[in-house]
Amino acid sequence: MVDISKITTELRNGNTKNIDLVSTREMLEMINKEDKKVPFAVEEAIPQIVKVVDVVTEAFRKDGRLFYIGAGTSGRLGVLDASEIPPTFGVDDSMVIGIIAGGDYALRHAIEGAEDSKDIGADDLKAYDLSDTDVVIGIAASGRTPYVLGGLEYANKIGAATGCITTSHDSEVAKTAEYPIEAITGPEPLTGSTRMKSGTAQKLILNMITTTAMVKLGKVYENLMIDVQMANAKLVSRAKNIVIEATGVNLDVAEKYLKRFGSVKLAIFAILSGIEECETIEKILEEHKGNIRESLKSLENKDN
Repeated sequence: MVDISKITTELRNGNTKNIDLVSTREMLEMINKEDKKVPFAVEEAIPQIVKVVDVVTEAFRKDGRLFYIGAGTSGRLGVLDASEIPPTFGVDDSMVIGIIAGGDYALRHAIEGAEDSKDIGADDLKAYDLSDTDVVIGIAASGRTPYVLGGLEYANKIGAATGCITTSHDSEVAKTAEYPIEAITGPEPLTGSTRMKSGTAQKLILNMITTTAMVKLGKVYENLMIDVQMANAKLVSRAKNIVIEATGVNLDVAEKYLKRFGSVKLAIFAILSGIEECETIEKILEEHKGNIRESLKSLENKDN
């Protein structure tokens, strides 16, 4: 048997022991009261998250990839975050990769036994030709998932940077990862149900890691997603609004520049810089790794 008595997320929550006796409203208030603790646990972990973000950003700058590896809820959250990066930031879907124990079938079906093999965790990373330019983040609420540990150990062996996200204190994954993130959310409202507070904390941290890394890579201007892909009607409307917000032009002008350049980033830079030649714009942005602020600053320095 696994000794779960030492796993933080398996402890009984004294605040919810009578949850099965109270009214619907009181149940919801109990859950909500526990949920409020999550952001504070994440806040305590920010110094650790900083280190992970900087490592991930540097890997991206060197064409490295970010891998999430996890089982159950943890694995699903990693796949979710990875799948949302390409449409949000206009990057290739190989840049952030989510791997879940049991494969894609496990996204919709519980395959609880899939997490028990270290070898499978390592093999799933080997299938992607993991290299020392990549980063692997193991996600495990309990902090002891063999599948995740196997992946982290393999990544360490080949020299890839490793991190983890766990909600358990003094865990094996935190000891194995080079850059651990420990958000100790405490016992769950339902004992051991880590889809609750633990899952919420993991989602918040995943959002923070990839969003912050993409901001640092110049994928954001002010707080606008300038590399958003215009893949549906809503996103086309969002693209127009982003151009309007960033530049102050009206809708007609925004539509004109988006139609001409086919890119939110190029349209914004063209309007703000006054440069109309697409090749020139692309060259300037490329010189500054796609960062609009740095590109505009370089033009100001030339003028001075």
